[in-house]
Amino acid sequence: VVTAAPSQAEDRRVRIINETNWTMVEFYASNVGTNDWEEDILGYDVLGSGESVMVDIDDGTGYCLYDFRAVFADGDVLVRERIDVCEISSYRYHE
Repeated sequence: VVTAAPSQAEDRRVRIINETNWTMVEFYASNVGTNDWEEDILGYDVLGSGESVMVDIDDGTGYCLYDFRAVFADGDVLVRERIDVCEISSYRYHE
């Protein structure tokens, strides 16, 4: 069982930075209390090599710990677990 203390006042905006050589075609952030990936935050957009995007990770649950899933155009899928979005302002994907 994983618990997280509610932190309603925390800023959960994170700049996702793509420092890989591949375009990021999907990005997901799901709180550690769920077993499902939420919707693709990029939607119809993509995040090219060298680009960044500011995303609001707040899903209204009060969680600070999130798992990230990035899917790249070359087929690579990178999962990063237990990212504290209340403590960071940016997250870099690099090779």
